[in-house]
Amino acid sequence: MPELPEVETTRRGIEPAVLSHTIDRIIVREPRLRWPVPRDLPALLSHQRVNTLQRRAKYLLFGVAPGTLIVHLGMSGSLRVLPATTPPLLHDHIDIVLNTGACLRFNDPRRFGSFTWTVDDPADHPLLRALGPEPLSDAFDGEALARAARGRKVAIKQLLMNSQVVVGVGNIYASEALFRARVRPRRAAGRLKKAEFDAIAKAIKQVLREAIRSGGTTLRDYVNADGMPGYFRQKLYVYERSGEPCRVCETPIRQLTQGQRSTYFCATCQK
Repeated sequence: MPELPEVETTRRGIEPAVLSHTIDRIIVREPRLRWPVPRDLPALLSHQRVNTLQRRAKYLLFGVAPGTLIVHLGMSGSLRVLPATTPPLLHDHIDIVLNTGACLRFNDPRRFGSFTWTVDDPADHPLLRALGPEPLSDAFDGEALARAARGRKVAIKQLLMNSQVVVGVGNIYASEALFRARVRPRRAAGRLKKAEFDAIAKAIKQVLREAIRSGGTTLRDYVNADGMPGYFRQKLYVYERSGEPCRVCETPIRQLTQGQRSTYFCATCQK
């Protein structure tokens, strides 16, 4: 699933093509996404100027005068900038055609992505209103993480993946950040020390920034706005490296299951 770095990479990639440009028309080939695409979406967005393009957690927010289009890439979705005349492929479900002759094409083989419309403040939308702070913002630090963990028995990795605590830290980057912070993923969050929370928050910021600079992580489906994969996979220390030597101490990387998701760690480097 595209995580925060992949969504932010997508936002930066499509921004020059859509920001301050006018939507000529919307083509919906397949409305059956995670939730049905609103039938009136083409009428709502046609001839509207894109005034803002923001990211909140793993959502992209296209601001136009009447409201906001909220887009989620789902598990396998991508947004690519293409000439509007490019023939669509099998899973090219939606085109946002611009007055420049380009189009923003949404491809989603599994159809878990979504296109949602709101006329209200998007921060109050049910998809967004309960979300925690952005991990790269000043609102997220070791102190904020310690407050969220106080008295909780949940494992620290599960806490990091709770979007009400902090957004966008999915499975890949939670494992990688905990390795950098030298904290084992199964430790009870409420029992960590303040210095460990500081180290985890710092590591989250570092790994996300590095992943964004690398264009995200491509494990299977993800491509950016130019159709290129993300290259952060080459820099992963633990994720999907079970049995391989730790890049720091050469101890074989271990794998376990937490919340039905695979977790990777080094039993020597992480305590």
